[in-house]
Amino acid sequence: MNDLVAIVTGGAVGIGRSISLELAKAKVKVVINYRSSAQSAEELVNEITSFGGEAIAIKADISNFTDAKNLVDKTIEHFGKLNILVNNAGITDDALILRMKEESFDSVITTNLKGVWNMCKHASRALLKAEYGRIINISSVSGIKGNIGQSNYSAAKAGVIGLTKSLAREFASKGVTVNAVSPGFIDTKMTSVLSDDIKNQVLNEIPLKKFGDTTDIAKAVLFLASNDAKYITGQTLSVDGGLSI
Repeated sequence: MNDLVAIVTGGAVGIGRSISLELAKAKVKVVINYRSSAQSAEELVNEITSFGGEAIAIKADISNFTDAKNLVDKTIEHFGKLNILVNNAGITDDALILRMKEESFDSVITTNLKGVWNMCKHASRALLKAEYGRIINISSVSGIKGNIGQSNYSAAKAGVIGLTKSLAREFASKGVTVNAVSPGFIDTKMTSVLSDDIKNQVLNEIPLKKFGDTTDIAKAVLFLASNDAKYITGQTLSVDGGLSI
């Protein structure tokens, strides 16, 4: 994967951070996108350069059509090309639908679904021209089986799966593969705030009886980005300990 260039949206913290690191360790040049985690992004750039990798950080709100375009343009301006797009950036704003505000629904859909569309739209020309092109969209187990209090998040992540399948068909003739990774409950700051009771309830539903690690997702993304997955497209790889069975 030497000399390939990747954008990882939301690439400075959590799952995105692990994805950025795994790609960089595989000698991919990484653009770490962030919206508000400037310090974390710069620290990650320094970490990657410390072991001989190459990375830059670019601020952009991918839910904004113009910001997403600028992110792609700046990447190509700096590295000369784009080969891999990892759409990882996302937010949650949970509530039962009886209590959910319209703005909570709109903000999650705009970031988690339209943001992915924005990035795919603007990156498509460069990817279709490249000799090597990959898109990996981060969905969720919530987009496969739904989740109480996440009608906005589940709808967005289910939409990401549909978008993945459509683009896989559109881009196949040019050899660009488009796949999704669907994480289950991963040990991050987002899950650390859950009460012990909720964690135990979730663990009882997971056949492997444990939460995943961010590197579990990163390894799956690395596989789909690699040439080992050249004949896989339009698929959703669940990395969830069996939760979606």
